[in-house]
Amino acid sequence: MTHVVAEPCINCKYTECVAVCPVDCFYEGKNFLVIHTEECIDCGACVPVCPTTAIFSEDDLPEKWREYLEIAEKVQDEWPNISEKKDAMPEADKWAEIEEKRAELSLEPWSE
Repeated sequence: MTHVVAEPCINCKYTECVAVCPVDCFYEGKNFLVIHTEECIDCGACVPVCPTTAIFSEDDLPEKWREYLEIAEKVQDEWPNISEKKDAMPEADKWAEIEEKRAELSLEPWSE
């Protein structure tokens, strides 16, 4: 079983989840994070610390966000690993209030 990062993370990328992950299974895109489906140990430590309520157990992932599991599987081996907390995106607080953000999702990996 794995956990899945869903739509509320888009354009926010708060990384409190990364800081508590015991196995460093988060990977970073340009404006989104994913959890590597084969590395997640299903501990759930990331769920309560996510300020946008974007992380769900695969079994509890809302149907409207089922595609985010497929997205993670598609990009998890291409995106760089992120293992330390860093600042959220510049307008994260504004984006955290927006509900439908799928059109904003970039599948590009993070690069500095």
